[in-house]
Amino acid sequence: MDIIGTAQNPLPGGTICGYIKAADGVCLRYARWESKGNTKGTICIFTGRGEFIEKQFETVSDLRRRGFHVAVLDWRGQGRSGRLIANPLKGYVRSFTDYQKDIKALLDQIVLPDCPPPYYALAHSMGGTVLLHYAATTRPVWFRRMVITSPMIRLAPKSLPLPMIRLITRLACALGLGRLYIPGGDATPAEMQDFSTNSLSSDPGRFGRIGAVLKADPALSTGSPTFAWLRAALKAMDAFNDKDFIARIETPVLLIAAGRDKVVSRRAIEKLGQAMPAGGAVTIDGARHDIQIEANLYRDQFLAAFDAFIPGSDEK
Repeated sequence: MDIIGTAQNPLPGGTICGYIKAADGVCLRYARWESKGNTKGTICIFTGRGEFIEKQFETVSDLRRRGFHVAVLDWRGQGRSGRLIANPLKGYVRSFTDYQKDIKALLDQIVLPDCPPPYYALAHSMGGTVLLHYAATTRPVWFRRMVITSPMIRLAPKSLPLPMIRLITRLACALGLGRLYIPGGDATPAEMQDFSTNSLSSDPGRFGRIGAVLKADPALSTGSPTFAWLRAALKAMDAFNDKDFIARIETPVLLIAAGRDKVVSRRAIEKLGQAMPAGGAVTIDGARHDIQIEANLYRDQFLAAFDAFIPGSDEK
């Protein structure tokens, strides 16, 4: 089985893991689990940039205890799915529309044939960007409701203003430098950086647990994004400035922002929550970007919001 567990991050029982192919031939790793107890439907998990299935084990166990089947995949270019350029550590994609092919492959080949309805989605960061585009551009939308933690609607304020970041990114790609790391980037995954300066979690145990998984299986690693990935991400985020695009997101969506997020903009998340026809946003004060590996003080608030929004979830 091409999936690993560690002493601190054990493989959930009953794991079914394998590979599928997207419409353009990219190989995608997936895993799925059946619920524990009475089945209330299926949750599809869509991870953030550079993440991998093993990082979701604790959340998978939480969802199964609530009575849900769970399905998750590694996006193209990360985890053990097919890497897209010669250096596998570089975060790269040509366009965020390519990620839509990954969602379609998971639904068509795994979820719809093998997992019980109703279907719900749980996404994080970049996965939230992709999922919102899916909800706006695809019909039918198979998910009855969607919960998204720290969605990448706009980047958090950086040392350079956003117009300058856009200009540098466009220029780099025009000069054929799209496969270079963005300035300051390297091959080190975010979860293996020094805990004292990390932007993801205030919980040393959970943060260290994910780093240990990457040490056990370095093939799961993805380093910093490239200029090409950043260009694609900026284009995808631009859509959230379009009122017509937002109006097409008809699926009920709960956005959960982290109060101390230094990766994406909390204010942009709150603004989008107000603008969506069937959406809303809540903020967990004090939490860092990766709420699902945060300290219990913050993670429990995320789970409470999830339970209140997803039908039947509170009957765990």
